[in-house]
Amino acid sequence: MDAFYASVEQLDNPELRGKAIAVGGSKKRGVVAAASYEARKFGVKSAMPSITAARNCPHLIFVKPRFNRYKEISTKIREIFSRYTDLIEPLSLDEAYLDVTDNKVNEFFATQIAIDIRKAIKSELGLTASAGVSFNKFLAKIASDVNKPDGLTVITPELAPDFIDKLPIERFFGIGKVTASKMMNKGIFYGKDLKSKELDYLEKHFGKSGKHYYKMVRLEDNRRVNPNRIRKSIGVEHTYFDDIEDVEEIRTKLDELAEELARRMNKSNAKGRTLTVKIKYNDFTQQTKSLTFEFYISKALNLKDGWKQIINQDFIPRLPVRLLGLSVNNLKRNEVKITGNKNENRQLKFKF
Repeated sequence: MDAFYASVEQLDNPELRGKAIAVGGSKKRGVVAAASYEARKFGVKSAMPSITAARNCPHLIFVKPRFNRYKEISTKIREIFSRYTDLIEPLSLDEAYLDVTDNKVNEFFATQIAIDIRKAIKSELGLTASAGVSFNKFLAKIASDVNKPDGLTVITPELAPDFIDKLPIERFFGIGKVTASKMMNKGIFYGKDLKSKELDYLEKHFGKSGKHYYKMVRLEDNRRVNPNRIRKSIGVEHTYFDDIEDVEEIRTKLDELAEELARRMNKSNAKGRTLTVKIKYNDFTQQTKSLTFEFYISKALNLKDGWKQIINQDFIPRLPVRLLGLSVNNLKRNEVKITGNKNENRQLKFKF
């Protein structure tokens, strides 16, 4: 979907259409969750501190997010997808992979299905979507971003090698700003430069990710579309209107986050083994620290016990705190919901 949260807000409120808006945050606090294309022209991006976004775009309008509404629209989009295939792998509320090799409408061309889906979303929901069509997930993902907004890009097997050779390294899905900068410092600017590097070289300089880069640039991606994909983590974080300096207040806020995280995990019917605490200071630097349990947890009591083991009793913040977060990964679904799990009532044991 194109600027999904912002587009939904503009759809529901005609006064916002054609204007630079940011979903989330405020002029003084918080982080931008999504920006309209009108705002992006001024350099406003998702995950950008709100104060920076307001500086870049003085006429920016901040809108409070309505996640229940976004989920409602996302469900309707998913229903449109399901008219064509049951092999749907959601990545988020506004993005998914679809395998249409064998489809419900007996359409030979995947491109036509992409065209029909985009038309249905536009006519039924009033929103625009961009699609990428190709023969593996890596290329389809990259293609979906090429002609945004409201675009369609097809990468056939014949076109793929030349497309990848000419693709700027920062446009590769999975290569972030830090890695891209590191690659450029080593003379890797385009796909063809990356392809010229041997596996040993990439693993030496980029660790385990080196093998992934080696395979992707050679179009070796055999991952299937997985309709039963389980999310990797569940988390919650809050940016506070006033910076927090008092240690006891920080501890109270972390307890509140633990309770909220427990509710989210229960709703997702999931439990996990690794708990992470995130602290962002008022200079925008941040610290994270994790611990891994010997068994799976999901209850608020254990999450509270866990963060207290991560942040010891003599913890003193080095600067005022603007954001706190808790997240759990190494997840698995609960097959049977059990009340009073004895394991979760024991003192937590963990290893770093």
